[in-house]
Order: sequence, then structure tokens, then C-alpha cells
Amino acid sequence: MNLASLKKIRSSVVTAGLLASMISISACQQQPEPEASLENDINAEQPVPMSADPAEPNDIVVAADDAPESEVADDTIASVNTGVTQMVYLCSPELKVQATYKDEENSVVLVTNKGTVSLEQTNEGSNPEVFEGATAMDGTQGFVQWRVAHTERETGVIRTAGADASKVETYQCNKSG
Repeated sequence: MNLASLKKIRSSVVTAGLLASMISISACQQQPEPEASLENDINAEQPVPMSADPAEPNDIVVAADDAPESEVADDTIASVNTGVTQMVYLCSPELKVQATYKDEENSVVLVTNKGTVSLEQTNEGSNPEVFEGATAMDGTQGFVQWRVAHTERETGVIRTAGADASKVETYQCNKSG
């Protein structure tokens, strides 16, 4: 190799080295960010803090201009459901019964697809408990008798009849769930 070709190669290598170092230096310098615009803010997804707490406010607000008690006394009904137990029974022949026991009143309300009836307990015992009513399940003339057994009221028997007391329907029921 001659000296002239070595000088050309050397100048090419130096030029390539300078170009590479300029590119790497410019890449490391910070570029100014473009100015934010309203359109970018609208399109940008905003971070929302997440919480397991409900989104209800914790502040209690008392309105000073509430109506006095005398104005709302007739519209207000308060009830306390102590001694109330609800159970669902599946019966054979097919009948679903929702029983709401009101232990303090010694009564039960039975809700079925045939109607709703309120029954009063007629015995002092607890096994079986016997409840009776003077109307049929559909509210017409007749009777309904509900006998429920076991301390957890696990099984029951409904006997019901309309105006003709000789045609009694009997359902064997077991607590559901």
C-alpha cells in the first residue's frame, strides 16, 4: 500500500468516527417537549385513583330546613324486625313456600303461588309447631294448617281446603338451602 491510499483510508475512518460521535451526542441531548394543547388533554387518558371503598361520601349533611315532626308524623312508619325469621320450603306435590315466622307474635305468613295467608300458632309446643288460619290459601272460605317440625323448622306439612272441607290438599315440605 502506498502512503496516499493510507491517508485516504485514515481520513475516511476519522470522518466516520466524527459522524458517529456527533450522532450519539445529539441523541443524548434533551429535546424540548411540544407544548400541551387542549386537544391533547381531552384525548389523553387521565389517571383515576382506585379504591376498594365505596364511592359514597363520608360526610353527613343535616339539612336545617327539614319539615317538623308534626308534618311528617302521618307519613312515617317505623318497624323493628326482631324475632322475624324467613325460610323457603320446597313441597311435594310441587309448591314453593316462603314462610316468615314472627316468633314474638306466635304467627307465620305463608306466601305461595296459590296465595298468601297469615296463620296463628295454636299450640304451646315447639315440636311440632302448629299454625292455623280460617281462610284458604287464595283468601276464600276454607282453612290452612301449617305444621313445622324440628328445632330448626326443617320440615313442614300444609293442609288446606276451600269451602268443601272434605277435599283437603296435603303438601310435604322440606327447607330449601
